[in-house]
Amino acid sequence: MSTTTAGICFLVLLIAALAAVHVPLGDYMFRVYTAEKHSRGERLLYRAIGADPDAEQTWGAYARSVLAFSAVSVLLLFTLQLVQGRLPLHLNDPATPVTPALAWNTAISFVTNTNWQAYSGESTQGHLVQMAGLAVQNFVSAAVGMAVAMAFIRGLARRSTGELGNFWVDLVRGSIRILLPIAVIGAVVLVAGGVIQNFDLHTTVVQTLTGGQQAIPGGPVASQEVIKELGTNGGGFFNVNSAHPFENPTTWTNWVEIFLLSVIAFSLPRTFGRMVSSPKQGYAIVAVMATIATLSTSLMMLVQLQHHGTVPTAVGAAMEGVEQRFGVADSAVFASTTTLTSTGAVDSFHDSYTSLGGLLTMFNMQLGEVAPGGVGSGLYGMLILAIITVFIAGLMVGRTPEYLGKKITPREIKLAAMYFLITPLIVLTGTAIAMAMPGQRAGMLNTGPHGLSEVLYAFTSAANNNGSAFAGITVNTDWYNTALGLAMVFGRFLPIILVLALAGALARQAKTPESVGTLPTHRPQFVGMTAGVTLILVALTFLPVLALGPLAEGIH
Repeated sequence: MSTTTAGICFLVLLIAALAAVHVPLGDYMFRVYTAEKHSRGERLLYRAIGADPDAEQTWGAYARSVLAFSAVSVLLLFTLQLVQGRLPLHLNDPATPVTPALAWNTAISFVTNTNWQAYSGESTQGHLVQMAGLAVQNFVSAAVGMAVAMAFIRGLARRSTGELGNFWVDLVRGSIRILLPIAVIGAVVLVAGGVIQNFDLHTTVVQTLTGGQQAIPGGPVASQEVIKELGTNGGGFFNVNSAHPFENPTTWTNWVEIFLLSVIAFSLPRTFGRMVSSPKQGYAIVAVMATIATLSTSLMMLVQLQHHGTVPTAVGAAMEGVEQRFGVADSAVFASTTTLTSTGAVDSFHDSYTSLGGLLTMFNMQLGEVAPGGVGSGLYGMLILAIITVFIAGLMVGRTPEYLGKKITPREIKLAAMYFLITPLIVLTGTAIAMAMPGQRAGMLNTGPHGLSEVLYAFTSAANNNGSAFAGITVNTDWYNTALGLAMVFGRFLPIILVLALAGALARQAKTPESVGTLPTHRPQFVGMTAGVTLILVALTFLPVLALGPLAEGIH
């Protein structure tokens, strides 16, 4: 079987599996978030944190709960890293000491679901920090994104109310009823595939060719690997992430990991459709996501297999930076999926991709990671773009735009526009400042267009809460740790505040009856319009800087 054929079969099987679980998993999540009863264990948690599970919150109270929980999480994870030398299961002599700047960057990174890593995991963080700090945030930061998505859906579904649900209930249910059970099953599957799960720090087992000994690190990898993908987090236990054979040993575990990082995000539109009492609206949203994802992944496979670009090639494809056990086609699917979601895991070296392949990884993130995006964040991002599409269509026909029976007034479109613009502002401002400073330019491994791509990728990844790296650039400095940390904070919480404010504004509206002039938002026409608006808006925003980076490199 040729490489191309094998890659197509790999992709077709992935699409079939995601389609098969779309309805049952989406329906299950609908039941989780709309259930009226709380389990005994959940009530104990609510009592412990002082939350009333039966009280509803306005958008302001919901937002304050999100920010308060995230602030406490940052403080606890920051402290845990600084004192890890006094804790069990720590590394005796870490290769990269955890400085306050690095601890800040890492704490912000994992709390914001970015999982950007300016360090080598196996030689910096002890096992207790990995389990009690980083893995915990992999669960709860994903649950926060899902909770905000549920609040936004309630804003669309409810009428004449200011209440959007209860953040603490949504957080606990997302963590315990959705993420945890799937993660347990997924971890067992990964262990069966060869992913390690132990408490060894460094076991010396290998004699080198020079007569020395090589220390092989161990650790509780499978339990962290599964939630890293399932929660669209991406932080690797090892420095080379999912390219490491202890994290991702075989072709079929590679397929399982891609499935895990896509499954919840692609199923949430079904939950949305059920919650707004119109499953066809959910099918329209998932169709937009699938259209963009299929286009991106197909292009990525094409440019990598046909080696269009400036990288060395072998056996008819761009093999530099690619693990032979995965091959070019499967690695291209992983790269496209991980940047279309907010996962940030990698099984190949994006810095070694062709110029157009590297461009696609950046463009995927610049889309706002909405196809399907992160768990929760991808759905509310796509719904914002659907509202913008409705607004543009309303301007074309000269009537007040409506979406799901809610009028899109100047207040709503201003909030939606600010949501769309905030991330490009962070990316372009951060990149411009870094490129203007000689000290920060010195951290680039390459010069010229490729060097610009390294910096642009870093700020694109941080501001969009992706976490993957183009590599090559030295980022474990006080300046980059601080600047990228701020990009993660603003890129995560400013959009969340705007989403919740928009949800509150929509929830207060009464239902607007449909008329002959109402734009149908469940038909293929709307699917095509939304996909087109998404691609065009992002292209207009980022084309100039992409022309100076990967595009310039491609035509060099």
